[in-house]
Amino acid sequence: MLDTTPLFAALDQFADALRAAPQSRLARGAAAEGLGLARDLARRAQLLEEPARPPRTMPDAGLFAVADQLLVAGTDFSEALRTAPSAGTAAGAAELDEAVALIVAAKRRAFP
Repeated sequence: MLDTTPLFAALDQFADALRAAPQSRLARGAAAEGLGLARDLARRAQLLEEPARPPRTMPDAGLFAVADQLLVAGTDFSEALRTAPSAGTAAGAAELDEAVALIVAAKRRAFP
């Protein structure tokens, strides 16, 4: 069983920072960084769940919804990863580690 605790810890930290940020900070790029990450995680989840179907793009729901979009996309990715054929393998662990690294990097760019 793949332990996704590090993924949720990183997601929660970034989402909390987005929720606590003033509108001006969100507008200066923090929200765009969060949305870009949410879209990437959603794409990854869709490719795990339906590899033959082209992934759909998560819409932009606005500055104040990006934290929720990030958590939804991250939760979907986590579940897709846990139920994928690669779950419990080195490939599944590598994909999880890569996602955690992407989240940490995105948070650093959004909140230097």
